[in-house]
Amino acid sequence: MNILILGSGGREHALAWAVMQNPKCDRLVVAPGNAGIAAIADCADLDILNGIAVVSFCEERSIDFVIIGPEAPLAAGVADDLRNAGFKVFGPSAAAAQLEASKAFTKEICDAAQAPTAAYGHFTDAASALAYVAAQGAPIVIKADGLAAGKGVIIAMTDAEAQAAVETMFDGAFGDAGAEVVIEEFMEGEEASFFVLCDGEDVLPIGTAQDHKRVGDGDTGPNTGGMGAYSPAPVLSDAIAERALAEIVRPTMAEMARRGMPYQGVLYVGLMIKDGAPRLVEYNVRFGDPECQVLMMRLGAQAFDLMQACAEGRLAEMQVNWAEDHAISVVMAANGYPGSYAKGSVIGGLDAVPEDSANMVFHAGTGRSGGDIVATGGRVLNVTARGASLAEAQARAYAMVDQIDWADGFCRRDIGWRAL
Repeated sequence: MNILILGSGGREHALAWAVMQNPKCDRLVVAPGNAGIAAIADCADLDILNGIAVVSFCEERSIDFVIIGPEAPLAAGVADDLRNAGFKVFGPSAAAAQLEASKAFTKEICDAAQAPTAAYGHFTDAASALAYVAAQGAPIVIKADGLAAGKGVIIAMTDAEAQAAVETMFDGAFGDAGAEVVIEEFMEGEEASFFVLCDGEDVLPIGTAQDHKRVGDGDTGPNTGGMGAYSPAPVLSDAIAERALAEIVRPTMAEMARRGMPYQGVLYVGLMIKDGAPRLVEYNVRFGDPECQVLMMRLGAQAFDLMQACAEGRLAEMQVNWAEDHAISVVMAANGYPGSYAKGSVIGGLDAVPEDSANMVFHAGTGRSGGDIVATGGRVLNVTARGASLAEAQARAYAMVDQIDWADGFCRRDIGWRAL
């Protein structure tokens, strides 16, 4: 098969790495890709938000299957354009992608499905939002309604922080994403990520992970797109996962189908777990980043078979074959991230780092300049390792980090601390 993956980050490098191991893959193209992806697949310069351009590309290159990595093309309806042109696609329709593209939509679905989640208010003007904040009091969570590249959530621990967050959003700090705001109850507990495949009818769990959102060790500093992850997440036991399926995921999928927008693709279920009870924090309509990296590390070649079955409505006949192992991914980011940072610094030492089924450096924000690998983004490398235990995987990952020569980058040194 000729397979196309849309995207350019660490998630897409991990997807490409897993797909390349599957014997069904004859040719793999990633658009636009990055320097790491270019070492294992063909990269193509393509506007992945332009459905017409993507369809034309697929027709010209005889593409058989398309995997859409990021949320923006899904929200833009690229999956719809491809399906309408007869292509097999892994990723939801624009209508179903509202589960990530609009937090207010998700809350409405949860209300209809009676799925447990935080109490909330939805606002289109600052005055009403500020009045709600004053009535509720801190701690409280302020969310831009639309897509904000994982950065549109502010956990306000004081009333002053909450007021400032509301004013910042309505002043345009997150662009159109913050034109509407959802304000939620602050939920206590431990957060974890639950990943399920959905084909419009059936649901198949494919793994758990835990992300580290804050930039500094000990979960300190501002929120980021994610500084590292590990899988599985011990807090998400089999019993809690089954409860999440019964109380949150399946009712949501049934409500989506009832509304004529059946969900097909991977559903990232962000959960807050307290006293054995899961509540929904958020849905994402794509693999998490960096959670995808640890999931692909553990799934390997079967990941493509599962995605293909999902796209073809055959999930009921599939099962996931898990090894009794652990994986961890450490994000190396540019100094200054998640604030302003410089681009173009040279990264050395990558040639000496092992790359095999237990050790991989997935590139997130890299390019080539002459013969050098250079940093082109905030989150730049995902140093990922497997082990028989989480401690073994962690030791392996940090040994790889220490082999990389990049003075302009940093990482957290405690990824996996909650489980360890």
